[in-house]
Amino acid sequence: MKCPTCGSDRFYLKDDEDEYEIYEFTLKGSEVQFDEGLDPGSLPNVTADRETYCDKCAWHGAFDTLT
Repeated sequence: MKCPTCGSDRFYLKDDEDEYEIYEFTLKGSEVQFDEGLDPGSLPNVTADRETYCDKCAWHGAFDTLT
């Protein structure tokens, strides 16, 4: 799965309660791999309708729209 605009496999999610807190991850196929150093207990749940942001371009949209 990659960004539909630029083809990147690097993305991030914003924290539901703190818009300045982000969780960066890479997609390996359809598997979400959060960056090392993040507390596993604090990671957000990635659902099909979760707003996802590309780390390389301005694209953002629902997780299930990634190609």
